[in-house]
Order: sequence, then C-alpha cells, then structure tokens
Amino acid sequence: MNKDIFQGKIKEISGEIRKKWGELTDDEIQRTKGNSEALSGLVQQKMGLSKEEASKQVNDLMSSMEERYREGADKVNQGIDKMKNKLSH
Repeated sequence: MNKDIFQGKIKEISGEIRKKWGELTDDEIQRTKGNSEALSGLVQQKMGLSKEEASKQVNDLMSSMEERYREGADKVNQGIDKMKNKLSH
C-alpha cells in the first residue's frame, strides 16, 4: 500500500491490524503513525517474530488492504460513471 495512503488510513485499518495481531493496542498502532517499518518493528517485538517475518506479514496485510481499497474505489467510480450517463441522457 502506498505509504501516504497507509498513513492516512491508519485509523481506519487499525481494526484490521488488531484482527491479525490481537496483542497490539490501538495506542501502539497509532504511535506507528502509519509507518510500515515502525509497525513491522512493533509486530516483531510483540509477536516474537524475526524481522523478516514481521516485515513480510505487514507487507502482506498492506497489499491485501490496498487491493480491498482499490476494489472499493473501482465500485464507487463505476457508480459515478453510471450516474453521469443517466444524467447526460
């Protein structure tokens, strides 16, 4: 996921992060300020993972979130296009 998007959506995706890593608190997640490296370090520390495994898991989660947001944006854009078409006819 794009770093800027991740930083902007950190509050929204905090719930998804908590689902995956239930031992993380909202305060800890918010302190990462959407920085994936900081989140990886937090996951590494709290979950007892290697640096590589923590980074992989964070990257995997970010990728799945990006796909979900992209699909949602595509649906919104399709709906807007349909409305524009109806209004122009």
